[in-house]
Amino acid sequence: MNQGRNYKAKLIALFLGLVLFDLIGVAVGVPSGWDLDTFRQTSTIQIMTTEPEVGEHWFNLWVVVIDGQPYVRLGDRAYRRIERNTTSPWVKLKLGGQEFDKVKVEEMPDMKDRVAAAMADKYFLDVLIRHESHPTVARLIPEDSIVAPH
Repeated sequence: MNQGRNYKAKLIALFLGLVLFDLIGVAVGVPSGWDLDTFRQTSTIQIMTTEPEVGEHWFNLWVVVIDGQPYVRLGDRAYRRIERNTTSPWVKLKLGGQEFDKVKVEEMPDMKDRVAAAMADKYFLDVLIRHESHPTVARLIPEDSIVAPH
C-alpha cells in the first residue's frame, strides 16, 4: 500500500516538473569560447553593428563581469549605433581572438550603478570617462544561451 502512494507521489512530482520545465523554457549551453575569465582579463571587446547608410561598423567597448554576466556601458555614439542596428537585437562580438556572430545587447538600466562601480574598479581611466554621457548599460548574451520560451 505504501509503495502505491510513493509511486503516485513520484508521478505527480515528475508531472509537475515537466510542466514547470515547459513553462520556463529550455536553457541552452554557452557557445565555445565564451569565457568569463577572458571577459574579466580583456581591456576592450569589439562590437559590430550594421546601419542602413553606414554598413558594418566595429567599435570598442569596455566590459566588466558581474554575477557571471558580461556588461558594457554605452556612450552616446555606441548607444545610437545599437539603436540603428539593422540586425537588432543581435550584434557581432570579438573577444580574445574569438568572434561571435549573434550576441544580444540587452539594456539593463537597473544595473547602471553596479556597472559604474565595476568599471571604476577595473579601469583607471574611468575617473575621467565616468563623467561623459552614458545613456545605458547592457548585458551581453550569446545566442546559444538564450532561454527558448514555449
